[in-house]
Amino acid sequence: MYKKLTIVSDTAILKKDGIYYAFGPVVNELESFEHLFDEITWIGFNRPDKKDDLSMKAITSTKVTVIALQEIGGKTLFSSLKILLRYPVMFFIIFKNILKADVVHTRAPSHPAFIAVLISFLVRNKIWWHKFAGSWDAGSLPFFYRIQKNVLSKAKHTKVTINGFWENQPKHCLSFENPCLSNEDIKKGKIIAGSKNFSPPFVFSFVGRLENAKGTDRIIEALQGIPLESIEKVHLIGDGPSKASYQAAAAFLGDKVVFHGFLDKEKVHELLSRSHFLLLPSNSEGFPKAIAEGACYGAIPVVSGVGSISHYITGQNGFLWDINGNIPYTSVLQKAIQTEESRLKEMATNVLELAEKFTFDNYIAQLQQQLFN
Repeated sequence: MYKKLTIVSDTAILKKDGIYYAFGPVVNELESFEHLFDEITWIGFNRPDKKDDLSMKAITSTKVTVIALQEIGGKTLFSSLKILLRYPVMFFIIFKNILKADVVHTRAPSHPAFIAVLISFLVRNKIWWHKFAGSWDAGSLPFFYRIQKNVLSKAKHTKVTINGFWENQPKHCLSFENPCLSNEDIKKGKIIAGSKNFSPPFVFSFVGRLENAKGTDRIIEALQGIPLESIEKVHLIGDGPSKASYQAAAAFLGDKVVFHGFLDKEKVHELLSRSHFLLLPSNSEGFPKAIAEGACYGAIPVVSGVGSISHYITGQNGFLWDINGNIPYTSVLQKAIQTEESRLKEMATNVLELAEKFTFDNYIAQLQQQLFN
């Protein structure tokens, strides 16, 4: 066991009624490895706007001390200037807490993580564990993400955990599956998946931010291209500033579509357990946890082959859409629902095997074998 861990991230954090809350999937991940440490300092962004967000989860561990930085971000010139002006303040806070740590864990791509990565070249008497959640394929990354990826590629004195398996992957960059499932989830999922019938009408689900970058517009367009009688329900789980326009575009579905907003893990899993297909035609990804969570319940992915998704999803366990190809996503979804029931059942069984790679137990075993050995 190590004594002190400092986590540097841009994770949404807020204090409500004297209790700190943070983005649920990250809290779950922290809970899985907190037993390895005596003390944990968690640096994230203060997000009071998330107080009613059901995806936020209470941080209950007494080991954790939270430091909430002032949130930064934006795409305008003024926003960029504000970010630069905040860098010295963030640097001081991050540097001070790194000096106290035995292990430093950064969660990139993010501004706080980038600062910590740069510090790692100066302060080498730590165990550095950088997590890069974006795609390792630099061609699909925004400019600042590419910079962070390139710096991490050169940080050979550290360990970097990444999504997928890449040609010419540096030795210090380790392929990891991001955990999101318990062994109980796997057991329950196998029972539910085994009882599913893959005949129409179908239940479709999407989990993520409601935005064109995640393919929300493509999903609605594709659903227009299949018979309405083939659709039992469409669950759109997530939120975004364009939600109203998506609701208007999906009006043709009537009460067959539900915009849920962000939900906690239990409710997300409940909806995925009813789903036949998980839809995610996004522009760029590392590897979305939603695919693994859907796979746990036999929800067949109909997804874009970006990032490391194609390293896990094949024609044997899902439907891959080539975002740069000539075939539209609508055609891929049409093919999915027209596939024979027996074949869909086989694919649902195959995708269950994928889910087992994304358990917290598997994650801890990887950490101990590859990072802390």
